[in-house]
Amino acid sequence: MKKKNETGTDAAAPASPDFEQAMARLEEIVAEMESGDLSLEHMMKRFEEGQKLLAFCSTRLGDIEKKIEILTRDGDGVKAEPFDPSAADDNAQH
Repeated sequence: MKKKNETGTDAAAPASPDFEQAMARLEEIVAEMESGDLSLEHMMKRFEEGQKLLAFCSTRLGDIEKKIEILTRDGDGVKAEPFDPSAADDNAQH
């Protein structure tokens, strides 16, 4: 019988990190790499781990960006429109 953790999932099955955990780990990796205390072999392992975390975070951000909607006022109430990142960039520059 498999042991359950606090969330009720199998303790043996590693959970994928959420965005915040992945970003925190990336920050740890950067600090380790910048310290200069890692051997070349460990530096490469951290680099590979960082690349995987970076890909995960980029994918999550892309997924979230697709889901973002801007709520605008319409004559009869609220209307949802898809998020247009170029429009946000234009508004930020003005």
